[in-house]
Amino acid sequence: MDIICLGEVLIDVFPNEVGRRLTEVTSFQPKPGGAPANAAVAAARLGASSAFIGKVGEDIFGHYLEEVLRAEGVDTRGVRYDPVARTTLVFIAKPDENTAEYVFYRNPGADILLRPDELDAGLLRETHCLHFGSLSLIVEPSGSATLAAVKIAKEAGAMISFDVNYRPTLWQSAPNALERVKAVIPHIDLLKVNETELNILTGIEEIGEAAASLVDLGPALCVVTLGSNGSHYQTKYGGQTLPPFKVNTVDAVGCGDAFIAGLLYQLVKDGRRLNDLSPERMEKALRYANAVGALTSTKVGVIPALPTSAAVEEFLKQRGF
Repeated sequence: MDIICLGEVLIDVFPNEVGRRLTEVTSFQPKPGGAPANAAVAAARLGASSAFIGKVGEDIFGHYLEEVLRAEGVDTRGVRYDPVARTTLVFIAKPDENTAEYVFYRNPGADILLRPDELDAGLLRETHCLHFGSLSLIVEPSGSATLAAVKIAKEAGAMISFDVNYRPTLWQSAPNALERVKAVIPHIDLLKVNETELNILTGIEEIGEAAASLVDLGPALCVVTLGSNGSHYQTKYGGQTLPPFKVNTVDAVGCGDAFIAGLLYQLVKDGRRLNDLSPERMEKALRYANAVGALTSTKVGVIPALPTSAAVEEFLKQRGF
């Protein structure tokens, strides 16, 4: 297995209007989502073998989500069903194309009820990369299940990738979130943050300096998504900011998930340790990830917008790469 994504798969309830706050939207439409699930599908579309580990409700949405994952070629051996809790819903508004508001309906949602004993340990031991986000760390038992999965995969030699994906309204407090996220960072190989998360974690304004301070905590690689300003990578040997691809952005939701899937696909395909990758190889991998994210922004929704490998290669070719 190339990449396993662990965490939430849920229903994103997208607004049919852009330019309105959540209380102003007059109609919505449900779409499959959840950052780790998005990344699993994105990786599969790019040509990686991918799997998803997580929990859904024993309800119509839960079965629908597993069907979507399987139809996209994602291995669902790690999906579990909760007989009581419902599949989580997330209502989304888009005040503009690059900004989103979220309200999570999980009290609790099935995704946060995944237990350590429900993990498919065999699946975790056969993967080259385990990717997860912070939402599964917020409460128990999913917090313990996530850390147990990291331990199993890491001991088997997998690369561990972590997307901070900070959603303030889901945490008890900002200090609580900061404490839990920082506790995980020393145990991972690749850390993905956006510019806001980078500032929260470090308090340092300069991107390269801030990312370097996170690398000092343990990860071999820190990548920073900068939205319309591109992305930055940092290792203990140095770093670089790559410019964005200019596209007609329709919906930026999920572009970070597409980006990390593109990056992980390139790194896993390369097969070398992160510390052994040259600046040239890192630049190529980040450029590819930028392209995957850019293409995703040109369509509404996340999973429906995720590009294939052929589409990414054609996109890069048209731009001289």
